Amino acid sequence: MVPNQERQSKDEGAVRPLFIKGGRVLDPSRQLDEVANVLVQDGRIEAIGRDVRPPDGAEEVDASERVVAPGFIDVHVHLREPGGEVSETIATGARSAAAGGFTGICAMPNTTPATDTAAAVGFIVKQAAAAGAARVYPIGTISIGQKGEQLANFGGLVDAGAVAVSDDGYPVMSSHLMRTALEYSQVFGIPVADHCEDANLAGGSMHEGLMSTRLGLKGIPSAAEEIMVARDVLLAELTGGHVHICHVSTVNSVDIIRRGKEKGVNVTAEVTPHHLTLTDEACAGYNTDAKMNPPLRRPADVEAVRQGLKDGTLDVIATDHAPHHYETKERDFDDAPFGIIGLETAFPLCNSKLVEGGDISLAELINRLSCVPARIFHLEGGSLAPGRPADIVILDPGASWVIDPTRMYTKSRNTPFRGWKVSGRVERTIVGGYTVHAVTDG
Repeated sequence: MVPNQERQSKDEGAVRPLFIKGGRVLDPSRQLDEVANVLVQDGRIEAIGRDVRPPDGAEEVDASERVVAPGFIDVHVHLREPGGEVSETIATGARSAAAGGFTGICAMPNTTPATDTAAAVGFIVKQAAAAGAARVYPIGTISIGQKGEQLANFGGLVDAGAVAVSDDGYPVMSSHLMRTALEYSQVFGIPVADHCEDANLAGGSMHEGLMSTRLGLKGIPSAAEEIMVARDVLLAELTGGHVHICHVSTVNSVDIIRRGKEKGVNVTAEVTPHHLTLTDEACAGYNTDAKMNPPLRRPADVEAVRQGLKDGTLDVIATDHAPHHYETKERDFDDAPFGIIGLETAFPLCNSKLVEGGDISLAELINRLSCVPARIFHLEGGSLAPGRPADIVILDPGASWVIDPTRMYTKSRNTPFRGWKVSGRVERTIVGGYTVHAVTDG
């Protein structure tokens, strides 16, 4: 299902043929890794091979010494519209996604009003179509108004284009409601994505540890996340429903998910680039750009989530892109909002720290950013197989550059990675056969 397929003002049949020449085609969905040409016809992959030739009139792109891969898919993005357009809009978020190599993003429902009706889902679909950048897949709420009291109408949400349900931004504290959601979601074949946080234990502004003590800030213990992860895995085992654990950040959360998978529980999980690369030391000096929920944690937790990604316990890398206007991040640490932008830094950070660091291969990074997200959320992308949508990213893994949020497409600037030197650049992003982003400067 492609909710914003109508983004094109003309039929896909009118798309000019595209010929991508001489790149290293890396498609983990088919265990493909070879230098080849890619032909796109009518917005879909037509053929891949060394002997493939362009038809007359085709647009040609030279991908020599570049990597050609399935476009990335982010299952956890906050676009803020409606209600928070000062921080981000669907259009600016979709363009930011394209600049980061993402051809598809899933929009979390904690907007104002929340995405808890078919009409709200339809609004996102319409706005995404007008933006004409990355595809935007709406996620509906689990509960009406994200209040955790009454189940939303999953059928209406899915019919309107929702690909999952979540109350992200808020935990589902009621175990009964979570059980019901997991049972009901099976009718529609969608995952239930949960923000795992025991609100009775949380309430702080950063990880509970030495750094929070040093800064005099109330901490959030790891157990606040782990208790809810354990509950959700148990409820998924009870119901058979698909629970997707958002932004995993602790040693014990990884262990609980690993044991659940070993038992055959239908659980998937995500990890963010910031939890893979930063510890709570980044909060030193009351750096509000490092304030996020779940919070940055200990070095042991970073090692655990890296190992969880490496061994498949954590299925995908998701950005949890959470833009905020600079004025709100300029507040005192306790009062500043949680969140970090991440769409345009995800690939270079993971390439620099995980691939060049020897944790995973480039092929496996692409797998976790593209192929696996498409599979577990039942989306059309994530593959360059003939007949599939031509959602493609062209990468230069060796390009070195410095992260500068003022040059980004997102409206917000809240990142602790400002000034980091990274390797890996997105050179071109193609959605349905159209180039929606291309690097034009050196």
